[in-house]
Amino acid sequence: MRIATWNVNGLRARQDFLLAWLRLREPDVVVLQELKLHDTQFPHELFAAAGYQAAVHGQKSWNGVAVLAKKPVAIVQLGLPGREEQGARLVTAEVEGVAVSSVYIPNGKHTGHEDFPGKLAWLDALAAHLAAAHRPDAALVVGGDFNVCPAPLDSWNEAALRGHIFHTDEERARFQRLLDQGLFDLFREKNPSAREFSWWDYRGGAFHKGEGLRIDFLLGSAPLLARLRSVTIDREWRKKQAGLTASDHAPVIAELD
Repeated sequence: MRIATWNVNGLRARQDFLLAWLRLREPDVVVLQELKLHDTQFPHELFAAAGYQAAVHGQKSWNGVAVLAKKPVAIVQLGLPGREEQGARLVTAEVEGVAVSSVYIPNGKHTGHEDFPGKLAWLDALAAHLAAAHRPDAALVVGGDFNVCPAPLDSWNEAALRGHIFHTDEERARFQRLLDQGLFDLFREKNPSAREFSWWDYRGGAFHKGEGLRIDFLLGSAPLLARLRSVTIDREWRKKQAGLTASDHAPVIAELD
């Protein structure tokens, strides 16, 4: 099984780009974030023609998450309980006995902004929800844009950015809580010392300068970790393809037995 996560930064802008990637990489399951469209606008027929069913929790103009799969998807959860006012940021579907969640954690803007406590509260609610809804011995993958750099290795400039948004002790502690509850950062499990990134700002030539952050993750429970063969960041698809503009995020792909 091949499972991927990708913040597409607007599905309508990236629709052809995504379809080209699906044809080339042929993932079995993909979790998407930042759709920026309402449920009724999601192009189910288009993805069905490409061989994918979809579980969608959309929102007009902002947020929006989805699970695409080649096999039937059964929706388990739409929205994060208790944090619905922060938008469409979580959908969970069951695919071939695996609970698959797509999450889009609030950005927080900066540590002095009123959105920052909301970001921390959302992460607290996610940990509580996962603990209540999923057994540690069950097959679970939580993929998405977490807007957190868990460790200095995940930032292009930890020295300058330490204590700033994505790099705070508060955010990192909440990410660690998810791991303490029995989830594993699948990329880091297979690549313990790799300094690779999944997001680069569009501005200032950040991608070409290597000024990125690793903020997109596939977290898996122990049964998923036992099946894990490899995890890669598909950096090539942060570049333009056939004249189509890429998202500012790259896909992350896990290969499972």
